[in-house]
Amino acid sequence: MVRRSTDTNTIKWSASIIQVFGYAATAFGLAPLNMYLFLVGMLGWLIVGLRWNDMAMTMIHVIALAAMVIGLALT
Repeated sequence: MVRRSTDTNTIKWSASIIQVFGYAATAFGLAPLNMYLFLVGMLGWLIVGLRWNDMAMTMIHVIALAAMVIGLALT
């Protein structure tokens, strides 16, 4: 049980750090790198939401991921 919690914590922090890099990439005009970083970060947070059975967190990240994937596909 402790191992799973540690895995989720690692995913949570990794996803957060990756998203910070996504914000930095946006600030420096590094597109589409910023979008790919955000995708990885959002996927990480989606996994955390699913593991925590948190429907609000899961819903927002499913919607955000869908919007990002559609946006990338159209560019």
